[in-house]
Amino acid sequence: MREIMNEERLKKLIEWEKQKPDDAFLKFAISQEYVSAGDDAEAKKYLELLTDKYPDYLATYYQLGKLYERLEELGKAKAIYSKGKEVATAVGDSKTLRELNEAITQLQDE
Repeated sequence: MREIMNEERLKKLIEWEKQKPDDAFLKFAISQEYVSAGDDAEAKKYLELLTDKYPDYLATYYQLGKLYERLEELGKAKAIYSKGKEVATAVGDSKTLRELNEAITQLQDE
C-alpha cells in the first residue's frame, strides 16, 4: 500500500521551491511526495521537468522509468533508463549505472 502523502510536508516543499526555483533536489523531493501519494500525473510533470532542465540529476532517470512502467509506457521507460545510463557513464556514477542496467534487464524479462 502506498504511503499517504504528508500534505504539510508537500506544502513546505512547494514553499521552498518558490524561494529556490532552480533547486533540482526540491523538485525531486516534490515528485517523490506525489509518487508516495499515487499521484502519478503530478509526479510525472516534475520528473519530466527534471530530465529536461536538470539532465545531470541522476536520481530522476530511475524514478521516471519506474513511473513509466507503472503507466505501462514501456518504450518510454526503456528510453529514459538508457538516457540515464548515458549520463551515469558520463559522470562516472557506477552505482546508478548498475541500477539502471538492472531496471532495463528486468523490463526485458517481463
